[in-house]
Amino acid sequence: MAIQTFPAVPTTDVEREPPPPLENGDHLTAAEFWERYVATPEDIHAELIEGVVFMASPIRVKRHSHPSGVIVGWLSVYEAATPLVQSSSAGTVRLDADNTVEPDAFLRIEATAGGQSRIGDDDYLDGAPELVVEIAASTVSRDLHEKKRAYRRNGVQEYIVWRTRDRALDWFRLRAGRYERIEPDADGIIHSEVFPGLWLAADKLLNGDLAGVLAELQKGLATPEHAAFVAKLARRA
Repeated sequence: MAIQTFPAVPTTDVEREPPPPLENGDHLTAAEFWERYVATPEDIHAELIEGVVFMASPIRVKRHSHPSGVIVGWLSVYEAATPLVQSSSAGTVRLDADNTVEPDAFLRIEATAGGQSRIGDDDYLDGAPELVVEIAASTVSRDLHEKKRAYRRNGVQEYIVWRTRDRALDWFRLRAGRYERIEPDADGIIHSEVFPGLWLAADKLLNGDLAGVLAELQKGLATPEHAAFVAKLARRA
């Protein structure tokens, strides 16, 4: 899949009118959104989802920021054990002409090792990370509707939605252009298919047992499958 790039807005000696401010619900192209977004104060966050602007609301601690921090910690441990894999939180991702998003967390294979995204010259991500995580309040969230469609169409291979209000977690794998749910095994562990060794004890996560989550992850990192994945990435680079 070709990675769309977004060149910097050209500057000239002629003074230009500043772009209009972003407004929630605006219908914009990615280029129009980007011109306005880079002119927006850094403490204001917005996303373009299927051509519509969504301005970020204040973030709750129990239902969003703390769960997001837990996920970032889980992915960071995997990154530490897996060279050429990069985790991130709340980074801006330019997917396509209708979608510029800020996932709560993502995990990607670096482009030098065959990954499908790359960091642009302006330090934003172009293209779809292999795995994306969103923290959502419930099944009515756009994370399970508009965003899910955008991620599927752009080739996000695995998509995790942690529905904090519902105390539930959905893990989807892209197969033949459709998302299919990955179910836990008999021990309650969900195994990533894209990132071997990335194990998640879903029940422990939902019950707040972070130590248990990380203990199960360490088991995944000790498997031959993870060692083989690390070796494969090294050969590609």
